[in-house]
Amino acid sequence: CTQELKCSPLLLFANRLDVRLVDAEGPRDESAIVVGDLEDAAAVDFLYAEGLIFWTDVSEEVIKQTHWNQSSHCQTVVVSGLDSPDGLACDWLGKKLYWTDSETNRIEVANLDGSCRKVLFWMSLDQPRAIALNPSQRYMYWTDWGEEPRIERAGMDGSNREVIVNVDIYWPNGLTIDLVEDKLYWADAKLSFIHRANLDGSARETVVEGTLTHPFALTLSEDTLYWTDWQTRSIHACNKNLGNETREILSGIYSPMDIQVLETFRQPYIQTPCSGDNGGCSHLCLLSPVQPFYSCACPTGVQLKADGKTCKPGAEQVLLLARRTDLRRISLDLPDFTDIVLQVEDIRHAIAIDYDPVEGYVYWTDDEVRAIRRSHIDGSNAMMLVTTEINHPDGIAVDWVARNLYWTDTGTDRIEVTRLNGTSRKILISENLDEPRAIVLDPVNGYMYWTDWGERPKIERAHLDGTGRLVLLNSSLGWPNGLAVDHTAGKLYWGDAKTDKIEMMNVDGSNRQTLLEDKLPHIFGFTLLGDYIYWTDWQRRSIERVHKITAVRELIIDQLPDLMGLKATMVSFSNTKTTHFCYW
Repeated sequence: CTQELKCSPLLLFANRLDVRLVDAEGPRDESAIVVGDLEDAAAVDFLYAEGLIFWTDVSEEVIKQTHWNQSSHCQTVVVSGLDSPDGLACDWLGKKLYWTDSETNRIEVANLDGSCRKVLFWMSLDQPRAIALNPSQRYMYWTDWGEEPRIERAGMDGSNREVIVNVDIYWPNGLTIDLVEDKLYWADAKLSFIHRANLDGSARETVVEGTLTHPFALTLSEDTLYWTDWQTRSIHACNKNLGNETREILSGIYSPMDIQVLETFRQPYIQTPCSGDNGGCSHLCLLSPVQPFYSCACPTGVQLKADGKTCKPGAEQVLLLARRTDLRRISLDLPDFTDIVLQVEDIRHAIAIDYDPVEGYVYWTDDEVRAIRRSHIDGSNAMMLVTTEINHPDGIAVDWVARNLYWTDTGTDRIEVTRLNGTSRKILISENLDEPRAIVLDPVNGYMYWTDWGERPKIERAHLDGTGRLVLLNSSLGWPNGLAVDHTAGKLYWGDAKTDKIEMMNVDGSNRQTLLEDKLPHIFGFTLLGDYIYWTDWQRRSIERVHKITAVRELIIDQLPDLMGLKATMVSFSNTKTTHFCYW
């Protein structure tokens, strides 16, 4: 259809259990399923030139895609590890996906295949929902229906963020842009209106009010507005200027969610600074409203080099985190501390975690599977290492020099060692162990240290072959869960979940001191890197860190349940088994 022929618009909408198409001027109550058997499809968008439809599934916590013009309608997951992806928008010029997540309170961007995923906003978001793009002017817009409801805009690279509407607004749901007349339209489900304004929020006016029940999503074609309504379970339409000519397009919908007009006029093509050679960027080229109208960006947690174009190979310092049913990593290079889920299957009850900086493997214990496993730092190539006579492996430690793996087991009451590939297993200590927990190594000086939170709590050390065993401390301890060794300073640090303290002493057991004893209800995981000690807290559901000299503490992440062990480490890239670093 050409514009002169005035074809009736096709409306693409998410219906939780499927994604459908309806002819806006076709027979009433007829719609076609584009892709079915879905869990909870919420947001939807498209790339017309590529014939692609994208949608979010809130239950599966993913973004998927399919070709609408192919009979097979094969579904492909492009982004996983989301929490509540409520809003989605396709940048048809820069070939990017943007989305909101109302659970993590983040706005993110990625390539169409989900690679090079980057968090753009992680602060001052409460309940971000709808998102709309204006790539020709290089702005993004979103609604937030949290405690301070508002509509914001920013450059599509995350720059120049500003609130443009924050009065007479309550539940701003739907959001769409009139690219021809440079107008922003939004629907408020609580105040029951559709308003519009200039793209900077000025010249606000009412389009529809009084007749709406619960408008959810909004889209536009030429002079007509279309919206879904949760209460009427219908798609409605009206004139975009006067709000008259209201009509019902489709009724009896199971659960109408997001809606888009599927037509090429909604995605006009122009050249952008990112069109040629990706703007010279090594990874992400994102459009910007200010000169030079683009900026290069890196995947979450990775720093941009001084040239402003090239990303470093990956995060240089990371925090590896074991939760009961997943593993995560947090880059310590940048201030957002975004946690990224490692794509490892079948984690039942992960407890302890460590890292080998030489070969780039992550090692962890699983209490339910009763195994020790490992994978690359991106989660690939996961494998079982030790699967027999494993009961409750609560502590794990990598000897990166001699290439051995040590672990404690509170079920077998043993400390054992194996090669890093799982061979040559040996029991080192099996006597006078009650509840062995944390274990750390000093390969340079040939020592291992461990905690025991049994009836007589203690901290012990031995040579790496198990000989020369020595109790360093056995007084005023409760549940010494966490342990870390500072090789350069010759210090041992530990966290006690019963005395609620972080303490330190020399590696020979002398000069015991308290570092922190406030608001530490239940320390579990514990690790040290550089000047900082990091720990997980079961009760606070948080990860914090404290400076080992100044004792100044800082929250890294909170409201994350099921936190277990963690490991702060430098990451080696010389042996990383991948050539494409967009997994970061």
